[in-house]
Formats: sequence, structure tokens, C-alpha cells
Amino acid sequence: MKIRRFSATAFAAALLIPGLAACNSNGAGTSDASATPSASGSVAPSASGSSSAAKQALLDSTNAIREGNFRFTMTGAGSTAEGQVHEPSQSAEMRMTIGDPSSDLMMKLDLIHAKPDSWVKLDLGGTAAAKIPGVKNLNLGKYQHLDQNRIKGNRALGFDFEKVDPAGSAVLTQGVTDVRQTGEGAYEGTVDVSKAAEAGSLEPAVITALGAQAQSVPFTAKVDPQGRLSEMVLKIPAAGQSAAQDLKITYTDYGNAAAAQKPPADQVVEAPPEFYNLFS
Repeated sequence: MKIRRFSATAFAAALLIPGLAACNSNGAGTSDASATPSASGSVAPSASGSSSAAKQALLDSTNAIREGNFRFTMTGAGSTAEGQVHEPSQSAEMRMTIGDPSSDLMMKLDLIHAKPDSWVKLDLGGTAAAKIPGVKNLNLGKYQHLDQNRIKGNRALGFDFEKVDPAGSAVLTQGVTDVRQTGEGAYEGTVDVSKAAEAGSLEPAVITALGAQAQSVPFTAKVDPQGRLSEMVLKIPAAGQSAAQDLKITYTDYGNAAAAQKPPADQVVEAPPEFYNLFS
């Protein structure tokens, strides 16, 4: 049975989002209020006064992520990912769910990174779970200590503390082709995701399937009162075998994220070869 590999925030299915590789980012500041967009159809005068200024505001909104101290969520294609990044302690945690109990295969991962170590707890469900090669050796329910040499460059399992944003929002905003402000701290427009493969939010295969549509994917975004990105929603059109769907990314708790806690030693085993094969 072949399991499609996960992309950067290790999570996926049709959109394959999870695996937390990312774009340059980190986080700073404190509060985490979200701006409220204006009513649908109304366009408030842009505080910046032009679309170029609106784009600059979005570009600037990702600066705080680079401090590496925030919480995040990502949802799309029936999958979810959430966690926190705490660069000051060189730690991060990501929890991902791919599919649901009614799926042929549901997968849950709890990834913990505390430099220089990484651990993952894997849970599988669904009728196809028993058909996964080597499933009996996967140590389900235990935290598996990962060999850094074997996960280096793996978008699903690795984490780069020099590129701490799981969604790569800085790369996404650089691909914005049109944007206008629709209310206080609220924006909408289009983004060329064909230029954002490094972001980690979208599986490259999805971008390829979109074809010319990839050059003008609609999006909405919100920034908090401090001008920091709090939400971005990409409205992905139907492409290939994938239905149209929304990819939603949120950021909260700038400057207030907690350090990830290492798993208890009595709950840790070394990851077997079968585990790496599943994500190769």
C-alpha cells in the first residue's frame, strides 16, 4: 500500500499540507487580537491609500513571525495542524490529523522538536491502517526518537530553526499579485502560488495540477492591531481530482508561546526502519 508523503507541515490528503518545513520566519510582540473585515461587498478606503501600500502592509505583517515565538493552526482538505514554535528555547511542537474516523486511513502525529532531538508519536486508524507495511513494528502510541541524519530535509518530520514558519506566509505574501484593503486590518486579493512552492503550505503536485489557475488564487487576510498577520485564507480552486477547498492559516500568541516539553523517557523508543519507510 502506498501512502502519499506529506509536505511541509506534515499533513494532507488532497492538499497535503503538514510536515513543517517552511519559509524564513520567527515571531515577536504579545497580544493576539484579530481584525474584523468589513461587510461582504463593501470596500473601505485603504489606510495605506494604494494596492502597493496594501501589499507592503501584508509583507510587513510577516516580520514578527521571524522571531520564532508564536502559535499557529492550518486547516484544509480534511486535515488539521496546530502547534507552537519557541525559537528562544530552540523547541517546537506540531500536532497533525490527516483524515477522519470515517476515512479509509486516518493518521495523527505529535511531533516534538527540542534541538538537537526530535520525537514523534504516531496513531493510525481506518480500515486501511492494518495494510500498511510493517505496521506492527511502528510502535504506535509511543514517542519515537528520530535519527536526525535520516530526517534531514524531510518536509514531514524535520524542522529548521532558521526557517521557523510552518506555512511560509512570507513567501506567500511575496507572491501576491493584487490586493486591496477591505476594512480595518482586513485584505483580499489574489496570489500567484506557482511562485510559492517553498512556502510549505501547498504540496508542489497541487500547484502543478492548478495549471494557469495557480497564478491568481483568491485569498483573504487579517492583521492584528499591531499589524501582525493573524489569518490568511487561500481559496484553492478545483484541480485534477481535488475539489475546491479553503486553506486557512492562523497565528496567535506572538511573544507568548511556551517551550515544547520533551516526552517522558519511559514513553520513548527509537524509531524503527519501517517508520522512516512510511515517510520516505
